[in-house]
Amino acid sequence: MNRMDALLLSRIQFGFVISFHILFPAFTIGLASWLLFLEWRWLRTRESVWWDLYKFWSKVFAISFGMGVVSGIVMSFQFGTNWAVLSERAGNVLGPLLSYEVLTAFFLEAGFLGVMLFGASRVRPAVHFFSTTMVALGTLISTFWIIAAISWMHTPQGHVMQGNVFVPDDWWRIIFNPSFPYRLAHMVLAAFITTCFVIGGTAAWYLRRGVHRDMALKMLKLSVAFGAIAVPAQVLVGDLHGLNTLEHQPVKVAAMEGHWRSHGEGAGFPLVLFAVPRQAEERNDLEVAIPRLGSLVLTHSLDGEIAPLTSVPPEDRPPVAPVFYAFRVMIGIGVLMLLVVLASAWAWWRGRLEQSAWTLRGWQLLSGSGFVALLAGWYVTEIGRQPWVIHGLLRTRDALSPNLQASTVATSLAGYATVYAIIFGAGMWYLWRLLKKGPQVGETPPEHGPRGSGAKTPARPLSAADEADIADGATPAEGARP
Repeated sequence: MNRMDALLLSRIQFGFVISFHILFPAFTIGLASWLLFLEWRWLRTRESVWWDLYKFWSKVFAISFGMGVVSGIVMSFQFGTNWAVLSERAGNVLGPLLSYEVLTAFFLEAGFLGVMLFGASRVRPAVHFFSTTMVALGTLISTFWIIAAISWMHTPQGHVMQGNVFVPDDWWRIIFNPSFPYRLAHMVLAAFITTCFVIGGTAAWYLRRGVHRDMALKMLKLSVAFGAIAVPAQVLVGDLHGLNTLEHQPVKVAAMEGHWRSHGEGAGFPLVLFAVPRQAEERNDLEVAIPRLGSLVLTHSLDGEIAPLTSVPPEDRPPVAPVFYAFRVMIGIGVLMLLVVLASAWAWWRGRLEQSAWTLRGWQLLSGSGFVALLAGWYVTEIGRQPWVIHGLLRTRDALSPNLQASTVATSLAGYATVYAIIFGAGMWYLWRLLKKGPQVGETPPEHGPRGSGAKTPARPLSAADEADIADGATPAEGARP
């Protein structure tokens, strides 16, 4: 094995680890805000159904949060073992950004997580709601810093070079780099939509089984209402993000579109619905395309043009096939989500949401689709950046640790795969069992907080021994254990 093997295996290993990791934080971003809404509704209405839902989804949150932490710990080691040159050259920028995430977000989440999960009967209602708010805020702050670091690697600015080392010059420009606002909005909406479809899909599953009807109907209606806002918003944000990418990373967009060469001045370019990209031959096979529609979508003009893949040398092009296919998977799932949301809103308006078998089936089938779309979008973003790890400034092959052996990376990759299969297999099995069991009715305490409503613990039925004690003039302690 040579250095190119070590590079490929290191990329596969990082991609494998981050693919697992991104799913759980993205889910908990949306889930924390969902819990915040549920507790707010409970405090406003005191209807037990809202607290029962809160308790149920807080268990799902706890498991997902734990698996996200476990999968995230491993990632930091790879920067030192596999990508030491990246750490050495860009550590002055990336290190502080990731440290800010820990100091301002992870500590905030960890500090209030215990109160949120276990303190409902031990603290005042306002304190518990504040804890839930802080956990939800922490997930969003964490997203802010992580996306800032990633966006800087795509559109670097605000630094100066001292030799081969990136040194911060303007932190404001580093954090708020050109792609940051679009990437942040796109990611947060993706996380919320992913969670929305998990909740809506779970609700549809319960309704089709005829269980937990009241809670399931509330979950489904809220999912439809939120999806009707968030999914169209994501279409708009995605378009803006695409235009920003076209400005700063045109070769990535060309790979997304399978656009190899110009069609001539004023001819525009087609929207390729399907094709088999052939990178070596610089062409598409089995292409199905709509003339000029690509120009309209990307440049908002029928005769607009973008730089084709052949406008740069082959060594500066990303792997086209995975970017091309992943982009269509993401878009396809987004279209299906939009159709299901619109059909559900129509059925709800007609008063037939619960009876609409096709709508319920659609939510159930798409319940996990947000995770697939999220991964597909992530692959478009990161594979499309290649061959650069810091766009235009540092190539991926030059960021690899020196003297790294491919056999070492292969061994660690096999170890990660084995451990992840065991840990996450068990975690997903437990989540499945939890979702299958569903929310439990009657988990609402008589008074939310330590002071209570004055209700006493119900006394147990009198035993024969108690009756004998009473006959002898002794009174058993109320509620005492046998």
